[in-house]
Formats: sequence, C-alpha cells, structure tokens
Amino acid sequence: MKTAVDMTKIAEEDRLRADLYNFLGLILARPPDQMLLDQTAELSGDDSDLGQAIATLAKMARITKPKSVESEYNRLFIGLGRGELLPYASYYLTGFLNEKPLAQLRADMTARGLGRADNVFEPEDNIASLMEMMGAMIVGRFGSASTLDQQKSFFNKHIAPWAAHFFADLEGAKNSVFYTPVGTIGRTFMEIESEGFRMAAG
Repeated sequence: MKTAVDMTKIAEEDRLRADLYNFLGLILARPPDQMLLDQTAELSGDDSDLGQAIATLAKMARITKPKSVESEYNRLFIGLGRGELLPYASYYLTGFLNEKPLAQLRADMTARGLGRADNVFEPEDNIASLMEMMGAMIVGRFGSASTLDQQKSFFNKHIAPWAAHFFADLEGAKNSVFYTPVGTIGRTFMEIESEGFRMAAG
C-alpha cells in the first residue's frame, strides 16, 4: 500500500535522483504514450554528459510518434520469441532467466516490504522494475525513506553488477533510435550513482 511521504525531509538532490530513476522505470516499462512523449519533450539538460543526453532525448520526443516508438520498443524488448535485448539481471549475470539474482532480489524485496504489483507479470529483476524500486526507496514511497547505506546496499547488489552494461547495449542496439539517448542517460546515471555510493561513507 502506498503511504504519503513527507517530502520536506527529502533533500532536493535525492528528489532529483528519485525522479530520474522513476523516469527510467516508466520509459522502460512500456512504450511511451503521447502524454509521456510530450512530458519528455519538455525536459532540458545542462552541458554535462547526462544533461546533453537528456536534451537529445527531449529533441527525439518532439519528433517521435507513439506508433513508431511502440514498434521500436517491441523490436528491442519483445520481438518474435524475444527482442534484441533481454533486460533482466538474471540474464545479464548468468545467461539465463529466472536464476539466482531474481531469487536474491525477491528475498530483499520481501525484507523491505516491497511486492510485485498484481497487474505486472514480468520477473521482478527487469530493469524497469529495479529503477522504480530504487526511486521508491530514495523517497520512501512504500514507507520510510531508505538511508544512504540501504540504498547503496540495494544498488550494489541488484543494479551495479549489470545495469550500466545493459544501458550501453541499449545505446548501441541496432533497433535503437528513440532509445539510444535513453541508454546514454541510463549508463551515465549509473556511473554517477556508482561513484556517489563509492565515495559515501559506510
């Protein structure tokens, strides 16, 4: 059950981190509709690598139609039998789906009071779900906000070993057009997060 969050206690920087995790979760969970494309088109970035990738995605969103991005999404992630990419921790870490990384994630989710939504049938170790979980933990969407140590533990265990690799693959996938800058944003953000957690005490 979702609980109200006292956002005044969340630092602005952490709110922005959570927003980016949530955005990546949203845009990777399903093909964006016109409303999400319009919202994405409004984004702006600075001169950093991350900012430039966000600006590129905003430009793409302005010229992309929902039908074409849906076709691209299907070729990338669904395909006939399977898409070009399999966005699951188990696959990236073991070469197979539904393996030990998924079991470990489920145990961690249970310990944190997180559960798969009733309308979601994908294994929980898919990239979109992990991005959403991380965003939720930062701001405490399902309870109290996670400490930096708790965030670091979850990130290092379930995201750091493979997510940057996945996002790099998304950048370079032959079917990626709209999703190329999504890959750049994800890869760059994962690098920033890894470095931030590495420098954090504890």
